[in-house]
Amino acid sequence: MKKQHNRRIRMQNRIIVSALLLVLQLAFLFFIIYDSSLYSVWGFTTSMFIGVITAIFIINKRGNADHKIGWIIFILIFPIFGISVYILWGGGRVLPHLRKKMAICESHYTPYLSDGEAALQSIKYFDLPHSRQADYLTNESEFPLYNNTSAEYLPSGEKFQARLLEELENAKEYIYLEFFIVAEGYMWEQIHSVLKKKVREGVEVKIIFDDFGSIKRQHRDFISRLRKEGIEISVFNPIYPLFNNFLNNRNHRKIVVIDGLLAFTGGINIGDEYINHQERFGHWMDSGVIIKGEAVNSFLCMFCTMWEFITGNGIDMKPRMKQHEIVDDGFALPYSDGPLNERNPAEGIYMQIINSAQKYVYIMTPYLVIDDMMTSALCMAAKAGIEVCIVTPHIPDKWYVHNVTQYNYLELLQAGVRIYEYTPGFLHSKIFLSDDCISTVGSVNMDYRSFVFHFECGVWLSNKEAALDIKQHFREVLAVSKEIKLSWWKKRPLGKRIKQGILHIFGPLM
Repeated sequence: MKKQHNRRIRMQNRIIVSALLLVLQLAFLFFIIYDSSLYSVWGFTTSMFIGVITAIFIINKRGNADHKIGWIIFILIFPIFGISVYILWGGGRVLPHLRKKMAICESHYTPYLSDGEAALQSIKYFDLPHSRQADYLTNESEFPLYNNTSAEYLPSGEKFQARLLEELENAKEYIYLEFFIVAEGYMWEQIHSVLKKKVREGVEVKIIFDDFGSIKRQHRDFISRLRKEGIEISVFNPIYPLFNNFLNNRNHRKIVVIDGLLAFTGGINIGDEYINHQERFGHWMDSGVIIKGEAVNSFLCMFCTMWEFITGNGIDMKPRMKQHEIVDDGFALPYSDGPLNERNPAEGIYMQIINSAQKYVYIMTPYLVIDDMMTSALCMAAKAGIEVCIVTPHIPDKWYVHNVTQYNYLELLQAGVRIYEYTPGFLHSKIFLSDDCISTVGSVNMDYRSFVFHFECGVWLSNKEAALDIKQHFREVLAVSKEIKLSWWKKRPLGKRIKQGILHIFGPLM
């Protein structure tokens, strides 16, 4: 209780300081409008003073040092504009009432999940070193570990689509879909035709998508048409032209739950580029996983919680949970993360895998916008003799983020980390693999947006069969990728180095 009280006091103090800074800005702007001729001397001095005060406030806040530096430089260069943007997007994770609302929603569903104690004791008996990762993730994400679960790795969007359509056809009771992007096109039409048929058969269909992720990718009547067909739609964080400090927090999760029997997750959205029906940034490489068994209950809990958070309408979760008869196929721990908690399981489990590796760590990520702590962990693992191998895209979807990704190569290469770029196009997979046993597949990128601002999800697996499938796919990706050599990287043009160095400063803001 005392810890919660202190946390509440800190949040209140942040809001008070942010409000005072906002008042100062508004007063200053009014003064400029009233008598703009005085801005040249008094106005400049005052704006710099407010910028310095804000910088001191940011320095004394708890949080990532790299993230602070980006904001401080931005604010000192553009004091008034910078502070306004910081208050809107960077001054804290979210307002307290939203955190309270999410906690209430979670409390309606998490009690139905098992405590996971039996699975934890079992993994400690069979695999004590890796059990520490499960302990960590259970404590940080507050989701349990399961052992009565199987995992099937899907190494491409095309295979994801084929398996998704197959399982949708088999649905008998309900279909729950949650994506960052639901874009109209070929992929959607294939899914939509099955959903319409299932609604006519009496199957409950619910869809959550993010408004920002799907903007300009749907016709204006998209939602109304689906609702007329009997499909329930919930839009996460709709974009309105109003002040909203939650605007920067998006729902980046990818979840499909069917009848409580199986769940999909990974990096794949509903859009034609994800199955290479439409070419964007060359060949699009992505991946996902199907979970069957008890671990599906955690994904069901995630969906129900988000649905109630958005709509205010609860879902009776208990009758939607199913008894599972799955042959023990290792261990699985689904997890979610987001800006409404003060923990960071998504980044934390990546760190745990790196620090626990005995032989190798293989990583596929579209972005490598990482802080000093993550960089140090990767470098120390490589220097300790662990094979650390990272694959990023060769053709980027965002040029500025790609430049920051490439800026981070140098220190990693110097430490012995092997880095490849996927030459056929854009690699969107979010994969960690270690020691032929441990893996995690989900929606979490290696950047500040995923680690701090977005709602994310994934599944941690201690499953040798899935790990070996991922390893085989990783080798296939390496075969068509270009290795970045340190000697070559040091010779890149001076202009490119300068551009990347400047963009790196603002990496935490991207």
